[in-house]
Amino acid sequence: MLRVIFLFVFCFTTIHTLFAQSREDLEKQRSSLKKEIDETQKLLTNNKAETNKNLTTLIILGNKANLQERVVENISKDINILDNNIYGIQRDINKYDRILDTLKQEYAKSMVYAYKNRGNYEFLNFIFSADNFNDAIKRIAYLKSYRTFREMQGQNILRTQELRRKKLEDLGVTKKIKNSSLTTQTEEQKKVEEQKLEQDKIVASLKKEGKDLNARIAEKQRQVAKVNAAVKAAIAKAIREEKERERLVALAAKKKRDEERAAEAKKERERKAAEDKANRDKRAAAIAAGKTPLPDVIKPTTTKVIKEPKEAEPVILSSESIALNSSFEKNKGSLPWPVDNPRVLNHFGRNSLPSGASMNVDCVTIAAPVGTNVKAVFDGSVTMSVEIDEGKFTVLIKHGNYFTTYSNINNVMVKQGQVIKTGQALGKVATNLDGVGTIDFYTSKGDVNFNPESWLRRH
Repeated sequence: MLRVIFLFVFCFTTIHTLFAQSREDLEKQRSSLKKEIDETQKLLTNNKAETNKNLTTLIILGNKANLQERVVENISKDINILDNNIYGIQRDINKYDRILDTLKQEYAKSMVYAYKNRGNYEFLNFIFSADNFNDAIKRIAYLKSYRTFREMQGQNILRTQELRRKKLEDLGVTKKIKNSSLTTQTEEQKKVEEQKLEQDKIVASLKKEGKDLNARIAEKQRQVAKVNAAVKAAIAKAIREEKERERLVALAAKKKRDEERAAEAKKERERKAAEDKANRDKRAAAIAAGKTPLPDVIKPTTTKVIKEPKEAEPVILSSESIALNSSFEKNKGSLPWPVDNPRVLNHFGRNSLPSGASMNVDCVTIAAPVGTNVKAVFDGSVTMSVEIDEGKFTVLIKHGNYFTTYSNINNVMVKQGQVIKTGQALGKVATNLDGVGTIDFYTSKGDVNFNPESWLRRH
């Protein structure tokens, strides 16, 4: 029985630890979500100081509502764990009750037996009725063991009662936590509904004032397309220049090989001419001495065939860029963000707005206070620094075969051709179409864009 009880306690402790770990993970996630909500609210408050009826406000509200919905979902998972925990604790209490009933019944039987045989006569009669001395010694040992067993029965009952009491306490605490979680969930759900109502009001205001939402989205799309066109042109130019540079390097190498072969051929001709002259001198000396000169031995000449090396195909990467390209690839998922304390407004790809409209972008739009430093995410060289809109620039940096683009910045601090180090300031965050500080950040390999967030470290 003791072994069963200890095994049961061990299993319960293990299961309880697993539940605690799961709840701890959920609480960490909830804390992180709360922090994101607070930062988003700060961004929303700053934006409302400018105006509360623009596309950026609508996007921020949508992001905040999504975060709060994730908090509600997180709390729901926590409540499910608490329900399972409550069910497990109640099941343990019921099991303790059954164990206590069994222990009490067994203890009662032993006490009745002890009461019936409590006199010294019964004790002595049990011992002296033994067939021999050894049997008598065994009976005395048995009586001692039986007394110890009864004491252990009592101790087991007390331990089981204590475990049951602790389970009842755990049950009460868990129920309180669940009630608190239910209250928090209701409050968060209410916040989600309030955010959605505010979103609806902004959409209605935009349309009422003639600022059609689709027109604002189209304007943003035109700006993105303008940046994309400039970036693609710059990347195409960079690729052409790299290929031309590689072609010139190949031509220079070929010219050098031709010059070396010409020098070697000239040297061979001079050697052969010197050998012919020496043979003629020997013949002339033999004739003068009255000797018959031996005929010239015509040595077979072997022509060394020098294979023309195949000219290398022009490639995008130069030899000095290969290491940089490889290093950029190895840092996927760990690159720093281009601004401190980034808040993502639009993700790469299709973004659904609370109004039901959608917007497709090839970058990630990051909100940051106007004037914040925009920093390079990796070593490279500036391929382009061009003014896209009045006072707003786009900077393109080449990292081997990869490119990163930083759009909607001002006070640019770099120029084309400049070598850049990770974390070096490129310029400052400028205002977007709604007067809010944002930058558009792109990553690409050649002229193919891909999701920047998959290359940046989690924040």
